[in-house]
Amino acid sequence: MLMKLQLALLVILLLACGFLYQFTLKSSCLFPHLPPYKSQQGLEALLGHGRSIVFLETSERTELSPLVSCAVESAAKVYTEQPVLLLMKGLNSSVQLPPNSTSPALSLLSAIDNVFLFPLDMKSLFEDTPLFSWYTQINSSAERYWLHVSSDASRLAFIWKYGGVYMDTDVISIRPIPEDNFLAAQTSQFSSNGVFGFLPHHPLLWQCMENFVENYNPNIWGHQGPELMTRILRVWCKLRDFQEVSDLKCLNFSFLHPQRFYPISFLEWRRYYEAWDTEPSFNDSYALHLWNHMNQEGRAVVRGSNTLVENLYHKHCPKTYRDLLQGPESSVTGEQGPGNK
Repeated sequence: MLMKLQLALLVILLLACGFLYQFTLKSSCLFPHLPPYKSQQGLEALLGHGRSIVFLETSERTELSPLVSCAVESAAKVYTEQPVLLLMKGLNSSVQLPPNSTSPALSLLSAIDNVFLFPLDMKSLFEDTPLFSWYTQINSSAERYWLHVSSDASRLAFIWKYGGVYMDTDVISIRPIPEDNFLAAQTSQFSSNGVFGFLPHHPLLWQCMENFVENYNPNIWGHQGPELMTRILRVWCKLRDFQEVSDLKCLNFSFLHPQRFYPISFLEWRRYYEAWDTEPSFNDSYALHLWNHMNQEGRAVVRGSNTLVENLYHKHCPKTYRDLLQGPESSVTGEQGPGNK
């Protein structure tokens, strides 16, 4: 009798160990941004090749909009062999998700094999860069555009340190970018900072960080972002107007034609929310910047509307379209964020 009882207890113990192992394994897949499943060494290993696709969220927000989800999912769909990182200030290293989080977008993105969620620690990120002294002295509560300025600084430091491609969270990827070192033209002779890519330790980005601090003006929106990129670009390059759809070569990087990311200009951003008789092919584009910062009137992405943006979701981020988009009775607007410029 005693032997049977011991045998039964042993079976129960084995089953419990098996369940615990499976639970741990599943948790590792669903929440890759947390220790012990993703240690700091794991993050460094991901970044070691300088080929990551990087998105940032510099607010404390953890409830992601469908637009952010679509941006990250579409990048993971295009860059299947590269890590796609979403660094969020609202995450921390001690919990899997904030206790009050009910974000279906985080759950959706966590389940994608090549998407990794990590906390964004700005102080650590800015160490060993020109931005560190600025960051440790700034009074962020007094800054009018702090979320945008801190996002501008973070993207420069991250790509300088680790390399890769930075994208705003309102950029939908449609095909791979064939360049390692590039800036993206928003218009002729004016650079965006919403998409750019460089190998680690590129001197142009170091100069951008130095200029960021030396010419810091927090009262002008964009002064630390696209205007800064354009100032440094003009130092490095003798700019000229684009000829047809061809990129400009400048020393060891490229200045990509506006058609690559901005085939619809910021003045025409509403066209994304309209139905087209014949939709554009975007054959010359690598990704599409949706200008969510311009969407102050809260235009929505509505399932069944046959608008251009709905069809882009359906094609390029099908999981987001399936799980997060609602019909006309409960439509979803794009949230304003520092990565939506």
